[in-house]
Amino acid sequence: MSASAALGTPRVHFRLLDSTNAHARALAAAGAPHGTLVTAEAQSAGRGRQGRTWSAPPGRALLMSLVLRDSGPLLPLAAGLAVCDAVRGSGAEGALVKWPNDIVLPTPSGALAKCSGLLVEGRPQERWAVLGIGINVAVRDGDLPAELGAASLGLEPAAIEAVLARVLEALDQRLAEPAAVLLEAWRSRDALRGRAVSWSGGHGIARGVDDDGRLVVARADGTQTAIEAGEVHLGLAAVSPPPAATVRP
Repeated sequence: MSASAALGTPRVHFRLLDSTNAHARALAAAGAPHGTLVTAEAQSAGRGRQGRTWSAPPGRALLMSLVLRDSGPLLPLAAGLAVCDAVRGSGAEGALVKWPNDIVLPTPSGALAKCSGLLVEGRPQERWAVLGIGINVAVRDGDLPAELGAASLGLEPAAIEAVLARVLEALDQRLAEPAAVLLEAWRSRDALRGRAVSWSGGHGIARGVDDDGRLVVARADGTQTAIEAGEVHLGLAAVSPPPAATVRP
């Protein structure tokens, strides 16, 4: 990756697109340079993790995808932190990162409401990745189904470009940071740490991320495991805290 390559240049913008990630993937495969940016006011087939769709009302969310080359194995953590930086800089000072790639806002009830989601796709053998980001910048109450538990920054649509600029600036900084700095920053903003979680392989108490960016979970029997990828749910299983001796970030 060239140190002089500017994130967000060149940029292509659409009023309506099926998926910014799909378009950015096609550009990356065709040789688009590091930093190429795809944005849209609306998507007809926005994509989220685990095959889900990403829904956003037209003109009220930041919908973007970046082509990144030689970005390194901790790209998901760096990207999550960068978006968290941007969200905090846009007024949501309590924003946290939820492993692996969500930005959430704590609610008065203690729940976590998602205001941003990230999707990393790519071809490691060709040394490129596409980073898709959706941020609910100006989404209003009633714009999205209540069951999604989504949150918004509560800004006006005119603020979308300013939020984009913050994302690009923060991502440029985070991608240049050493792994130890990224991991320390992630651990300081970890939304899951100390919470009961469940996943396809079991349940336990989240204990932070290890040096490879995997989620460490302590089981009730005193053992712990590191989850490399997949879906993690909050509070969906009753668990007992493990002995303190097994706890480790």
